[in-house]
Formats: sequence, C-alpha cells, structure tokens
Amino acid sequence: MILKQLSVFVENKLGKLVDVVEALGQEGIDIRALSIADTSDFGILRVIVSGPDDVAALLREQGYIVRLTNVLAVSLPDAPGSLAKVLRALSDENINVEYTYAFVSHNEDKAYVVIKVENNEHAMQVLAKHGVLLADEEDIYK
Repeated sequence: MILKQLSVFVENKLGKLVDVVEALGQEGIDIRALSIADTSDFGILRVIVSGPDDVAALLREQGYIVRLTNVLAVSLPDAPGSLAKVLRALSDENINVEYTYAFVSHNEDKAYVVIKVENNEHAMQVLAKHGVLLADEEDIYK
C-alpha cells in the first residue's frame, strides 16, 4: 500500500526531537513507524501516523517544516532473508531504493518495512510479480 509519510525537519539540538514527539503525543497521535536521519545541523524525522494530512497541518501550525511523501509499506514474513528478497526484486528491475526502515508488528509472523522509491506504481508491479505483499490499512493502523 502507498502511505503518506511525514518528514519533519528538526534542529539537531538537545530536546528538539522530544519536542516534536511530545507534541504528537499531546494531541493523541499514535506514531506507527519512525526513522530519523541527521546531519550536524538538523535531522529529518520520518513518521507514519494515521491522518497524515491533519498531522502535517498541526505541526506546521506549531512552526515545524513538514513535507508529505508517498512511500510503500510492504508486509513480509518475519524470517531471515525476507527483506533481501524484496530488495533483490527491486534491484533486478533497476528500481533504486532511496531509504527503508522497519516498524513494529503486532503479528508475530510478519514484519513491515517502509520503502522509498522514485516510482511507487512500478515498484508495486515488480513486487506483485515476485509475490511480495503490500501492507494494508489494518496492518498499519490497527
């Protein structure tokens, strides 16, 4: 499934990350997945939440710079080599993975991974051809 991911630009200073996370918590927003990449001056907090358009607007009202990006959510067996199979299928079709991160599953036999590629539709076709399942809304938000 294609998800909207929030990318929040956070100053790389003590307490700035917790400020964003607390702001979400105070609004009752449950973070389903997150990743942070940093440089010496700022970080990019990537989060998956339900209602991403509303959450982006809320954070912008609080002064944060937020961008929405479409990413793929893939469901795969929680077993060695599962992620490699997904990445190999994309690589063999010349689809570059810009970044990826995993997130918590309440299902013991599944794992979920967010994948950022340039062309989501093409990547979904390739993954389907290789028997890779996309996560559905219930996997992500329940």
